[in-house]
Amino acid sequence: MLDNDRPRRAPRGWVKGPGSDVAHATMWGLLAAALVISGIVAGSRGLRDFDVALVSYAGATVFAAFGVGYRYAMWLRRAPTRLYWYRGLELFFTPSHLLANLALLGRRLAVNFAAQRFILRRARLRWAAHWLIFWGCILAAAVTFPLSFGWIRFETLPNRQDVYEAFVFGVPAFRFPWAGPLAPLVFNVLDGAAFLVLGGVGLAMWRRGRDRGALAVQQLASDLVPLVILFAISVTGLLLTVSTHWVHGFHYGFLAQLHAVTVIFGLVYLPFGKFFHIFQRPAQLGIELYKHAGAKGAAARCARCGEPFGSRMHVEDLKAVQAALAIRFPVENRHYQDYCPPCRRRMLALTQDGLWRGAGRPRPEGI
Repeated sequence: MLDNDRPRRAPRGWVKGPGSDVAHATMWGLLAAALVISGIVAGSRGLRDFDVALVSYAGATVFAAFGVGYRYAMWLRRAPTRLYWYRGLELFFTPSHLLANLALLGRRLAVNFAAQRFILRRARLRWAAHWLIFWGCILAAAVTFPLSFGWIRFETLPNRQDVYEAFVFGVPAFRFPWAGPLAPLVFNVLDGAAFLVLGGVGLAMWRRGRDRGALAVQQLASDLVPLVILFAISVTGLLLTVSTHWVHGFHYGFLAQLHAVTVIFGLVYLPFGKFFHIFQRPAQLGIELYKHAGAKGAAARCARCGEPFGSRMHVEDLKAVQAALAIRFPVENRHYQDYCPPCRRRMLALTQDGLWRGAGRPRPEGI
């Protein structure tokens, strides 16, 4: 959102430093895992509030944190992605536009994340499925992770066994009677999340089974496996409630282990499958800032015809990325990116015509 006409240099720090990509990504993955472990230890008061029965969930979360950190770092090692990332940070923290950018961030969080409107532009059914899955997963994560890490726990009062007290980071937060209206909401919130996810999965599978466009391009690993994982987690979670309240704990131990396996598999799959776009989506804000800055900044004019064809910032950044990738296309002592697309096609046609005639072949009709 910069409105000056000066050509902008590539942002500082965008060129990756020395060392292999794997070593760099491993370092960031280990840092992400260490932060999760530190959060578990600190939030559970030195593991005093940590439930050892949930250690498998916590362990899978630590692995998922390493995988997300590793893959995100590898993603940012790519020259185009890295330049967009640093340019987006530069544009967002520009002092003269920081307040406007914060307001834009708030609007985008409300429109694209809370309402999922970017999906609504594609299809209503797709939006409904995505919205249900999104909020079901958000609700489940907001409950499951704090419970698994020992950040939240529930205890009955020593002198009143009919009253529960909730502790957040070891501090008493609120009390409620087990026979009151709040207790079913607190203890069955994950069931509500499961129904939201199942509704979204059902709509998504129905669309994928009827939409010819989706049928033509969908793949098992990237499109169907995530839905199967979400379905398995939700169904096994609901079966635990059924076992507890309606069949007197029948096979509860087996169902608990089965549910744990599905959740752990989902967490392990998180960094490597389609779920990874959850962490990539926030970077889209940088692209929007980039487009705004390009539209309000200086225009790039074609070196051949003189017509504007894009933002100068974008053209200069493309040159920097191609230089980092050792891609060079000099044309008439100018850079290939200095020419507009129509002129590039004309120059290509003229070059092909010259080579054709240089080989002694007659010029094709119509040229």
